[in-house]
Amino acid sequence: MKAAELLDNEYSGHFGTYIKAAGDGILIEDLEISLHEFIRFVQNIPMDKFDYRYAEGKWTIKDIIQHVIDTERIFAYRALRFSRNDKTPLPSFEESDYADNTDSNSRSIQDLLTEFSAVRHSTLLFYKSLSEEQLKRIGTASGNQISVRALGFVMIGHQKHHQKVFEERYL
Repeated sequence: MKAAELLDNEYSGHFGTYIKAAGDGILIEDLEISLHEFIRFVQNIPMDKFDYRYAEGKWTIKDIIQHVIDTERIFAYRALRFSRNDKTPLPSFEESDYADNTDSNSRSIQDLLTEFSAVRHSTLLFYKSLSEEQLKRIGTASGNQISVRALGFVMIGHQKHHQKVFEERYL
């Protein structure tokens, strides 16, 4: 399934930005490919950049990697709930509160990448287990409708968005 195959009712609001950023690859393949691309990309960042902030109050690269990990966990949880036909609307989350309550800058980059890999592998196994019917189920998150399969593309696009931020503002 490709992002271009998503129906108009499968996502709304800010989710569209990340779905567009995901590109037009196949969901399961791109979840795996983007994992390896991200790890390779991060491993090529000079060591002195991981704790760099391009402006006062901005996150470091380590903070952003932790943010990508936390966000994927939240999106995967939403996908799990919706795939199981849970119709409970799920709230948004305040990303800054999460970032303020991590210790990402004391961690090694390898430790963060290992955690990212573990989370993405869990996401991949979950998505591979879903039927077409489960992938098409829709729930409400952050006040917006979104399908399970659209959430998969959101995870890819969110990761790619932050990789682009690294390139433009940190390197």
